[in-house]
Amino acid sequence: MDTVFMLLLAAGAAYAFLGRDRLEQLVAVAHAKLPAVELRHVIGAALVAGLALVWSGRGRTEPTPAPGPAPDAPITLAGKFSPTPDASTDAARMEALFGEIADELEWDAMEAEPLYKNGVAFDELRVRAFDMRMKGESLGARHPRVRDEIRAYLDRTAGTSGGPLTPAQKSAWVAAFRDVQRAAGDAIRSPSR
Repeated sequence: MDTVFMLLLAAGAAYAFLGRDRLEQLVAVAHAKLPAVELRHVIGAALVAGLALVWSGRGRTEPTPAPGPAPDAPITLAGKFSPTPDASTDAARMEALFGEIADELEWDAMEAEPLYKNGVAFDELRVRAFDMRMKGESLGARHPRVRDEIRAYLDRTAGTSGGPLTPAQKSAWVAAFRDVQRAAGDAIRSPSR
């Protein structure tokens, strides 16, 4: 589209510099030397040339940097997935799983009688989460480096205390699960799963 715009600008510039009379003289000289060429032929040739320029520029794309986690990402899972054919699918499943867990924790915190009241309940959820069982299959066993990274991150950020949890601690758990969700999503888009 830029090329067409540039051609229109060039035609406008020629008209502005030369004026209508000069352009008509150029067309008359071209017509005298090439009697079979009419104005519509010149316009048609210019349009075909513009189309060729636009079409030839479509295939060229500038290389873009590979997406990756933000420089200050609290957890990075890219490059930690075992090289299996299902690595992308597993990362997507992890992203969905941790998103659902975070949603559940947020919902539970709004309940009059929350299910997750203390660190023991959260610890059970944490252990189940980094094991990542999906229909009996352990994604944690398939991707041990990812499992270990998630375990260390959850231990470091959300803690391992078994006592009663404050709203701030529950919020930290939700944020930690959201961070793991984002890291799994970043790993999907990373060239080095």
